[in-house]
Amino acid sequence: MAREVHPGRPFPLGPEWDGRGTNFSLFSEHAERVELCLFHPGGIEERVELRDRTAHNWHCYVPGVGPGQRYAYRVHGPYDPLQGHRFNPAKLLIDPYAKAIDGPVDWDAANTLPYVPAPEGETPDDDADLEIDDEDSAPAMPKCVVVDESFDWQGDRPPRTPWSQTVIYEAHVKGFTKRFPGLPEHLQGTYAGMASDEAVGYLRDLGVTAVELLPVHHIADESFLHDHGLTNYWGYSTIGYLAPHAAYAATGRRGEQVREFKGMVKALHRAGIEVILDVVYNHTAEGNHLGPMLSFKGVDNASYYRLVPDDPHFYMDFTGTGNTLNSVHPAVLRLIMDSLRYFVIECHVDGFRFDLASALARQLYDVDRLHAFFDTIHQDPVLSQVKLIAEPWDVGPGGYQVGNFPVLWSEWNGMYRDVMRDFWRGEAPISEFASRFTGSSDLYESDGRRPFASVNFVTAHDGFTLHDLVTYNEKHNEANQEGNRDGTDDNRSWNCGVEGETDDPQVRALRARQKRNFLTTLLLSQGTPMLLGGDELCRTQHGNNNAWCQDTEISWYDWELGDEGQALHAFSKRLIDLRRSEPVFRREHFFAGEQPRPGLPDVWWFRADGRRMTRRDWEDGGRRSLGVFLNGDHTGTRDRQGRPVHGASFLALFNAGHEDVQFRLPAARFGSRWELELTTTDAGLERGAHRYRAREEVNVTSRSITILRRR
Repeated sequence: MAREVHPGRPFPLGPEWDGRGTNFSLFSEHAERVELCLFHPGGIEERVELRDRTAHNWHCYVPGVGPGQRYAYRVHGPYDPLQGHRFNPAKLLIDPYAKAIDGPVDWDAANTLPYVPAPEGETPDDDADLEIDDEDSAPAMPKCVVVDESFDWQGDRPPRTPWSQTVIYEAHVKGFTKRFPGLPEHLQGTYAGMASDEAVGYLRDLGVTAVELLPVHHIADESFLHDHGLTNYWGYSTIGYLAPHAAYAATGRRGEQVREFKGMVKALHRAGIEVILDVVYNHTAEGNHLGPMLSFKGVDNASYYRLVPDDPHFYMDFTGTGNTLNSVHPAVLRLIMDSLRYFVIECHVDGFRFDLASALARQLYDVDRLHAFFDTIHQDPVLSQVKLIAEPWDVGPGGYQVGNFPVLWSEWNGMYRDVMRDFWRGEAPISEFASRFTGSSDLYESDGRRPFASVNFVTAHDGFTLHDLVTYNEKHNEANQEGNRDGTDDNRSWNCGVEGETDDPQVRALRARQKRNFLTTLLLSQGTPMLLGGDELCRTQHGNNNAWCQDTEISWYDWELGDEGQALHAFSKRLIDLRRSEPVFRREHFFAGEQPRPGLPDVWWFRADGRRMTRRDWEDGGRRSLGVFLNGDHTGTRDRQGRPVHGASFLALFNAGHEDVQFRLPAARFGSRWELELTTTDAGLERGAHRYRAREEVNVTSRSITILRRR
């Protein structure tokens, strides 16, 4: 008996269950025919022809089909790679709008290449993709799942933490929870583990206000990783922009992952912690013209990807992955916006960090801050109100765009990272250090943005951990099986005299002090601090600065802290609490630096003799120490009633040199009495352990920071 099929509706795209049946809609501008494939127990495939097409959307309504139904598509059309078309109905395709995807790609089960593969052992040439392959890829392919969108949010409301009060913790769902103490085994590495009382309690106790999760959109590992027994652990290999990655689900993969993801967001919100997703809208998992056919390439290659204008056989690659998503195409831009809105509206996510965001801002070749991508977000009543963070570079020409994104956007500030690393190894000019410490106004002030536009970080998932930054001069990526050729050589790290781990007490003490220097600098700088998850625990990757393929102990957090880990964790909590309690460290406006009459400036830099820095001092390339007065009476911040917010005033004394420095405190007009707030020399000293008077000398140990509070 033939299945009953109705015409259905062109919108919304993807599957929509209404309680009686499911509407399916798929965009393909150049397709000639589309089949919906329903999969039943035993692997039985039922094909349903989509006979209706509206505005390039192929659609139908199937009564009786509901949550849990596995499905995919086969799309017919010309296979003509030289003209940019790669339709091949032998290859099963993931729905770009799938809300859930069940299973990984099984590279051993069938050929997912749309062309006849080269004989084993031979390297394919650039024309190897011209002969179409007719092997059915269904046995190798994940299946999409129809889901029930209902969820009891129990009155959940977003925390809406102001940018000026935000402290971000970058984490990986699996890495953070895989070995978390006390978690049952079935919750380790999952959304449910991240939502556990233990995990949420840890984050709340640490004091962070937001978690920035590495990609959780559904991931497809590359075939070459499979061949080497590795996996795309970081997840920058997206194949489903509306589907939470199924492998992070403890409760099931037939739609349960959606409910579990929402439960994680709800649990974090209850603790006042926002959820920011790292999203990868610049490329997909399908690689270049020789890559597999998993979804977009077979649905409509010429629409979804940026092809070389004069030779559409090949892809424009601004990402280093083989392809670039075609964000200038209206349907592709709509997919991106629909994905973002879905995660905000249906999943209550609080913001996004856009991987290689410069690739999204390219019109034909050049990066354009007036690109439709930005215009569309800025006019959107939902997306314009969430946190938007750009990774402001890609691998194309002119791709380094730090400071050039429009208002509403914050940016990962790579210049901050580089300057602070150089300063604490004794190489950065103090003028550069001061600019980054005070919020990088040179990058963000002229276009009306505020200090929080600078997302400051010293370490991130890509590169050394904090522990490794002070332990290794060179990368040690042998586990990646690329002969240690992968990963950057520009680490700007310093091993403090010994490469790798050591028992030398002096080296270990210096490394511990350097870690405290970096954390103190990061958390007391103006801007938005981002702490790499695990840095507060002395987490190490044993010198691997490119652990993207390491779903192993190299990447998973080690929660057996030891004395050093416990001490650094306590120090990190202390710093976060200081930042959150004192408005002078989280100003809403840039420093003016002017001398009011009467009164004190909001910021005042001085030399070791306690006198104001001169132009000659700023230009002294050999200077490694300086102090700064931070005026708590002029914080540039107001409360909800518009009243000025006041707090304590501080002196920060920095010494990045290899010798101790005697700092003479400034004149009494800045403060007649001061007390020790903290020092990176001795993390255990309590506030007030030492007290000083104006013009008194304070010894600042080599490579250390001393913070004094005005009494």
